[in-house]
Amino acid sequence: MVFAFAMSAACCLGVGFVLQQNAAQRAPMSDFLSLRLLLDLVRMPRWLAGIAFMVCGMVLGAIALNWGEVSLVEPLLATNLLFAMALSRRQTGQPLGPSGWGGLWLLAGGVAAFIVAGRPHGGHTVTDPLRHWLVVGVMVGAALLLTAVSKRVRMSTEAALLAVAAGLLYGVQDALTRVSGSRLAQGGWATLGTSWQPYAVVVLGVTALVLVQSAFETAPLRMSLPALTAAQPLAGIACGVGFMGDQLRTTPGALAAETAGVLAIVLGIVLIGRHPAMPSGMAESGQVRDLQPH
Repeated sequence: MVFAFAMSAACCLGVGFVLQQNAAQRAPMSDFLSLRLLLDLVRMPRWLAGIAFMVCGMVLGAIALNWGEVSLVEPLLATNLLFAMALSRRQTGQPLGPSGWGGLWLLAGGVAAFIVAGRPHGGHTVTDPLRHWLVVGVMVGAALLLTAVSKRVRMSTEAALLAVAAGLLYGVQDALTRVSGSRLAQGGWATLGTSWQPYAVVVLGVTALVLVQSAFETAPLRMSLPALTAAQPLAGIACGVGFMGDQLRTTPGALAAETAGVLAIVLGIVLIGRHPAMPSGMAESGQVRDLQPH
């Protein structure tokens, strides 16, 4: 059931990201990195459809996280790029070719290798609050740093940096979603309402959404979605192992296979994300935006 819900979530997320980018590329640049961007996008039916798919994916992902470890679910969610590629390929009619098939097999094989070698399983949740805040602080701090740096680089690079920042926040959000589910199961709504995690989930989700839509607005999907898809599982795995008690096999052979699996996932994501079938957006369709630092 964990695999079924995680893969269903990945499907919804992949479709949702493509629909959101199709709409975000038409938003005014004056709303860049602003909540006004969401107010403009909410008037676009295609964007609303993309958000509906994304929300559905997040709900399915939360169910998967409630039943399985973050270190298991996050690599499965990374396959959302396969579904995004399938929809984009249908829209553009582009054949997969060697790079497309290579990326597909690297991503699928990397996910399988990481799960088989690591055998993610639950352990004792870390109760030290310093450990929680340290891991969360590093991820959120890195996201803030990337967002600040993105304003000083070319827009093509800016989109990738914003997407990485959003991916880090989404990874932390996934981990805190599971923590919130555990608190609800153990103490009911009263315990959940007095915990900081559910409120952090909302803040992280809204912030990451603004970053993602800004990345989609400034550059083609192939510049942002691979970075987003690669950063989220890495952040989620770091949180799972860092403070949620997820355990992976640590024998030399298992560690080597896990590392190879993660590298294959990242490389596969990059190859698929840069495939010609992915939507090019306005930046490559004749309506070129300012590519200089701002």
